[in-house]
Amino acid sequence: MKKKMWLFVAVPVLLLVMGSMVKSPVRELSLKKSAWRMGVALYSFNRFPFSISLEKAKAAGVKYVEGFDFHKMGSDFGDKAMTDLSPSEAKTVKMLLRDKELKMKSMYVGTAQTEADWRKAFELAKSLKVQYLVTEPKREHWDLVDELAGEFRIKVALHQHSREAGSIYWHPDSVLSAIKNHPNFGACGDLGHWVRSGLDPVESLKKLDGHLMSLHLKDLDAYGQSAKDRMVGEGIVDFEAVVAELGRQGFDGEVYVECEHNMEDNLKDVRHAVTFFDSLSP
Repeated sequence: MKKKMWLFVAVPVLLLVMGSMVKSPVRELSLKKSAWRMGVALYSFNRFPFSISLEKAKAAGVKYVEGFDFHKMGSDFGDKAMTDLSPSEAKTVKMLLRDKELKMKSMYVGTAQTEADWRKAFELAKSLKVQYLVTEPKREHWDLVDELAGEFRIKVALHQHSREAGSIYWHPDSVLSAIKNHPNFGACGDLGHWVRSGLDPVESLKKLDGHLMSLHLKDLDAYGQSAKDRMVGEGIVDFEAVVAELGRQGFDGEVYVECEHNMEDNLKDVRHAVTFFDSLSP
């Protein structure tokens, strides 16, 4: 009788343990390239009006774009910058995105300097149904921006321009410092700016594990301030290692191609970056 009771208890426990053992392969399968979304940062097409930049993004073969608040929107919008759009013009932006079957989940904010500016930025993001802002607020604005993010339910991804550009966020450690005690903050990693700051992109990604919301994709020819942009895959960034690290983290955000060379005619470069990075995904 005792032997039968032991089997009655042990068999379910054994099945439970065996079930837990097969969870790891399932997690690995979930980290396929479909776990993250390829997009284009519209800054790549900053020489063109908004509607043309969407046409180029569509031609690059992506479904996601990242806007930027100082984009000159073109004659259809009275040559306004995105930050100055009226509610009715914001509706037109959403219509243009819908017509091109594109989604603008994020917007880079580079013009906000005051409390009023930040509130205006969040109000615009809400009207555009943007889910998070990519930005670099001053230290004295951390609490303010975090509070507004909570109020509007719009997250903030701290972007990382290079040390050369004077960004206080050039190193992942400074990003982590800002994220601490600010629950609405995350990170937008930038492979090219890390290289320009002399940082290893993969090691930088590792530091931001658990906080990474999106990634700006670019390549450079060397480490350091004098580095020049290159076609993605033709520079020094180890993209296979980048993809492996994103997979290890279970990253499920947006990967935005951001081309900062051949600005007058760079669609071929952007399309190449999309295809190249997508081909590396497992």
